[in-house]
Amino acid sequence: MNASPTLLPQARRRKRNPLPAILGGLVLVVILGFIVFGNLSKSLEYFVTPTEYKAQTSQLVGRTIRLGGLVRNAKYDRQSLKLNFTVTDYGASYPVSYQGAVSDLFKENQGVVVRGAFNAAGVFQANELLVKHSEEYRVPTSQADIKSMLKDTK
Repeated sequence: MNASPTLLPQARRRKRNPLPAILGGLVLVVILGFIVFGNLSKSLEYFVTPTEYKAQTSQLVGRTIRLGGLVRNAKYDRQSLKLNFTVTDYGASYPVSYQGAVSDLFKENQGVVVRGAFNAAGVFQANELLVKHSEEYRVPTSQADIKSMLKDTK
């Protein structure tokens, strides 16, 4: 006689339903997306160029906006901290008045973004001034490059 043990039938494993895990993952993705994109849209602030402002004056008049362009005819009084200049994009230009300290990067033909509103006289009264700078970084390779960089920052 053959003395082999009798094999018992294998117990069937319960198949798990993947639906709860999929729904849970989907809910997490939606919540994460809401947090990221909701906060991102609140922190983004766009600026209008002088030409865009000229085209949209009726929608923007009286509102606080950010106006961006290039600096022209800058006059800064270090004693009173009064700054007057023109912001332009070569399509349109507007006079700007600002009261406060000015960065060393502020100069003619430099990119600038100002936040404020136009007053009754048509002058943009800025309460915030952001100077844009080049994103290009160059490593100085000689003494002449260093001297040139130092001269440009004055």
